[in-house]
Amino acid sequence: MSTITAGIDVGTGAVKAVLMRVQDGNTEWLARSLLRIRQRDPIELARTCFGQVLEDAGIPEKEVNYVATTGEGESVTFHTGHFYSMTTHARGAVYLDPQARAVIDVGALHGRAILMDERGKVLKYKMTSQCASGSGQFLENIARYLGIAQDEIGSLSKQADNPEIVSSICAVLAETDVINMVSRGISPQNIIKGIHLSMASRLVKLLKSINANSGVVLATGGLALDAGLVDALNEEASGMKGMTATIRSHADAPYAGALGAALWGAYRFDRLVERGEIARAA
Repeated sequence: MSTITAGIDVGTGAVKAVLMRVQDGNTEWLARSLLRIRQRDPIELARTCFGQVLEDAGIPEKEVNYVATTGEGESVTFHTGHFYSMTTHARGAVYLDPQARAVIDVGALHGRAILMDERGKVLKYKMTSQCASGSGQFLENIARYLGIAQDEIGSLSKQADNPEIVSSICAVLAETDVINMVSRGISPQNIIKGIHLSMASRLVKLLKSINANSGVVLATGGLALDAGLVDALNEEASGMKGMTATIRSHADAPYAGALGAALWGAYRFDRLVERGEIARAA
């Protein structure tokens, strides 16, 4: 008997939804959807994302056994259960990259490092406590000021030849630094790479603080597909004493939280059925 679960990750920058089928220990990814919030109601977008994955998979809502939310999704009215985002990102990361034993999650407003075991169980974690200059929102604001499209950030960063490091941890002061760089004729490539290195320095220190010093670290969150940031993370890790970890990304890394929610939802649903607390629909 198969279990169909949905995972919905309501973040600060986007809402992600996935639909999965779990049967006899095997998982099948049925559909996925991602919508940028852009000043829209994230709870309404959660319903839209959910409807989209149902439509794409050709599965009626009544056949979904469990709807698991994570992130800021606890207010989603149609959810069955809610899971902390650290546990969902850890589980989703192991699903995407079975070698991963740590996560560096870079979201719109914060960054965090998560250490987990081979099952995706969280062992230790730590979040950034500084101002938003280490966040995706800050990077997006700077790119907008420089007239750079989001999908150009990573490639431009990789073209830098003399990056200018942004030292301020305050977003307002860091933006002032960037304005001064532009007035001094620093190229957009070197500005973006400098920001990437500044962000990476703080994020790698988070990894070190939870003893994620070796092995594979998977980047997740909204900036997981920023190749320039991933390169900067590896540069910073290789230059830090005692760090031999390799930071990797995955094409589906932005869905890690939603994936983990769906997988934990399937696990919880099966346990509830085993205990006789709910009945599996025929």
